[in-house]
Amino acid sequence: MEGIRDAPELELQVVATGTHLSSEFGLTYREIEQDGFVIDRKVEMLLSSDSPAGVAKSMGLGLIGFGDALQQLQPDLMLVLGDRFEIFSAVTAAMVARIPVAHVHGGESTEGAFDEAIRHSITKMSHLHFVAAPEYRNRVIQLGEHPDCVFLVGGLGIDSIKRLNLLDRASLERALEFQLGPRNLLVTFHPVTLENATAS
Repeated sequence: MEGIRDAPELELQVVATGTHLSSEFGLTYREIEQDGFVIDRKVEMLLSSDSPAGVAKSMGLGLIGFGDALQQLQPDLMLVLGDRFEIFSAVTAAMVARIPVAHVHGGESTEGAFDEAIRHSITKMSHLHFVAAPEYRNRVIQLGEHPDCVFLVGGLGIDSIKRLNLLDRASLERALEFQLGPRNLLVTFHPVTLENATAS
């Protein structure tokens, strides 16, 4: 976003949605503003329910909200990152409005996850693809996208990580309120959201 904002030939428009607007998740749109960005539109779409019906209704609200936002903003291009259902609503609205979409981090795989179908659907509705690895580039091309429109750019988060001031061990322990051992292992889990028995 900084690169777009700082480029004299480009005009950045920011639409905040999803958990950025949720008090449950800390109203993180304020962090975007604190970083010096103007939020041009906010699309309220999240219902408090994460049941299948609740998510489907949230997606519908997102489609309506993004339809209105795009009609007002009239962007030349929509740039999106990731595979969340909020992005799916935004990209669907852009497709209907005939606004080209540039998708960052397409072609990745999370087997058994709802995100997999969302991500590949976003890929099919996008015009430009910025992928993080050769394997992901190949997957986007296998989905039928023209190789000239698929760009291998690496993971965008790496630039941010390089600029981070990391905590030293003592500061991390204080922040976590947890005493680390001599060797530590952090495990993350991506739930299998497409299997009824394991999704919850």
